[in-house]
Amino acid sequence: SGLLAAETNTVKNTDGTGTFLKYNEPPEARKPPQSWRLYVFKGKEQVAELLHIHRQSAYLIGRDRVVCDITIEHPSCSKQHAVIQYRHVAQKDELGDVKATVKPFVIDLESTNGTFVNDEQIPQSRYYELMAGD
Repeated sequence: SGLLAAETNTVKNTDGTGTFLKYNEPPEARKPPQSWRLYVFKGKEQVAELLHIHRQSAYLIGRDRVVCDITIEHPSCSKQHAVIQYRHVAQKDELGDVKATVKPFVIDLESTNGTFVNDEQIPQSRYYELMAGD
């Protein structure tokens, strides 16, 4: 039921209140077999430590320190802004054979100010595939 779904999507805070999670991992979620790293830049300047983002299948990004895996303290960032999600997907190789692989995607959680990859805003609530160097 809707009540059960709301309860399972709620994280209890230390003060007894709850935080509703905007995101649930899809069935095709997987930990990546490769090591991925995230470099945070503002313009051409790296503004945060290198983040290793291969130890779990998803990383919630936002301002909410209680539920977010990667916390960003900036007024343009929503409490639960976006998710980096690794997904097990099938694709054809150069010979036309279908191969399964785990790829990184980002999804904007209907944030107020949007999510940008390489200075381009991505659509809300849709997976956007990330490439090495993005």
